Amino acid sequence: MEAKIVVVTGASGALGKVVAEMALGRGARVAAVDHAASQIETTANRIELGGVDLTDAAQAKKAIDAAAAHFGRLDALINIAGGFAFEAVAEGDPKTWQRMYALNVLTALNASQAAIPHLAGSVAPRIINVGAMGALQAGAGMGAYAASKAAVHRLTEALAAEWKGKITVNAVLPSTIDTPANRASMPKADFKKWVTPQELAEVMLFLLSDAASAVTGALLPVNGRV
Repeated sequence: MEAKIVVVTGASGALGKVVAEMALGRGARVAAVDHAASQIETTANRIELGGVDLTDAAQAKKAIDAAAAHFGRLDALINIAGGFAFEAVAEGDPKTWQRMYALNVLTALNASQAAIPHLAGSVAPRIINVGAMGALQAGAGMGAYAASKAAVHRLTEALAAEWKGKITVNAVLPSTIDTPANRASMPKADFKKWVTPQELAEVMLFLLSDAASAVTGALLPVNGRV
């Protein structure tokens, strides 16, 4: 990770914070991009780009270009920005499907399209997306979310094929992540079975490493202890 320039989207969320901090702790320099306003001062190793709507391609490009200009290049993009909705299909609102597509697919697509011209100049460029185990077989109430994450899986595979030999593109597929929001919404669940943000971040940072240079197009399950 030493001296790699990494863009992390959704960087103020429960997972994004952990990934950004772990990357920094291992010598990376991080551009933290989020829809929320920036709250951390810029340092030599970190820049915060807040107030960015990644569902808008122009805003995504502006943020990614700013990160590349600040550090002089980009080596990796970690697409964590996204959202979740639980809603039955029959009684659901089509707007939920549109919102899930925008939050989970368009954010990754727009950030990736903006980053690729910069990543193409790196000696070891990486894109890492966040899919979902729940997108492999959708359960009740998971239609809109699972469909959007399944689209992230296909986006990952298509990008990996298009940029094979130039940029590695992979996705992690977590089961339920142990976050305060998930604990609040499922208070009777066995939290010990869930995957922690730290465990998921370790897998993502492995995919950034030189040891993963031959891994591309992978949809990597991170199941916790289910």
